[in-house]
Amino acid sequence: MFRGVSIVNLDAKGRLAIPSKHRDPLQEMCDSHLVVTVDRDRCLLLYPEPEWEVIERKFSALPALDPTARSLQRLYVGNAQEVDVDAQGRILLPQYLREFASLEKRVAFVGQGIKFELWDEQAWHARNEAALNDAAIGDLALEAGLGSLTL
Repeated sequence: MFRGVSIVNLDAKGRLAIPSKHRDPLQEMCDSHLVVTVDRDRCLLLYPEPEWEVIERKFSALPALDPTARSLQRLYVGNAQEVDVDAQGRILLPQYLREFASLEKRVAFVGQGIKFELWDEQAWHARNEAALNDAAIGDLALEAGLGSLTL
């Protein structure tokens, strides 16, 4: 399970260093083969390839004639790119994906269990501030049975 936030620098060529604490687990889990795609929140999603394949099969199973299903497939599968971790522990993010998520220099590398989110650092901070003030989050937590959870 991937968790925590690391702020990393994106170099001029579009390479991003995988935080060192995640390199060995990714090597063991997927031989450092990853898949990056877009997310509707304007960040990027980075999956170990075996985790992505599970998701891709689910997208493939959606009804081919359903326009919403086709839109989802185009968005997530159509924008998916395979990336490999190089000898220096970096991945090369395609330019169009960097532009999609407005990634320029400082990137929040956010563990989300089976995947990572990649955010522009300022957008990540703004998203956290918004979440702190979002009353609907508390309502959802109660509906999900998290009301008795002690944090």
